[in-house]
Amino acid sequence: MSLLTFEPIVNINLSGGRYLRSAATWNFNFESGDSYIPVGFGIGKVFVLDKGATMNAFIEPQYTVWHDGDGAPRWQIFAGLNLQFPIRKPSE
Repeated sequence: MSLLTFEPIVNINLSGGRYLRSAATWNFNFESGDSYIPVGFGIGKVFVLDKGATMNAFIEPQYTVWHDGDGAPRWQIFAGLNLQFPIRKPSE
């Protein structure tokens, strides 16, 4: 299969752990000719939790500005939640 994906990423950090983001994935299928280019604009926030853990939550609506072929989504919602836990070194 001849498939190309491209994901231009833009992050703008704001104060208080907030940020603006755009990370829509462009898809080009050279065999079937089905391709689409979405553009997104979203917001996110990083939270510091207990004992050094962090949580990163974001939501990014995406609109398809160009498509060729059937089945391309018009609107998408890209959302995520990342949890990071510190690694504790064993006591010596």
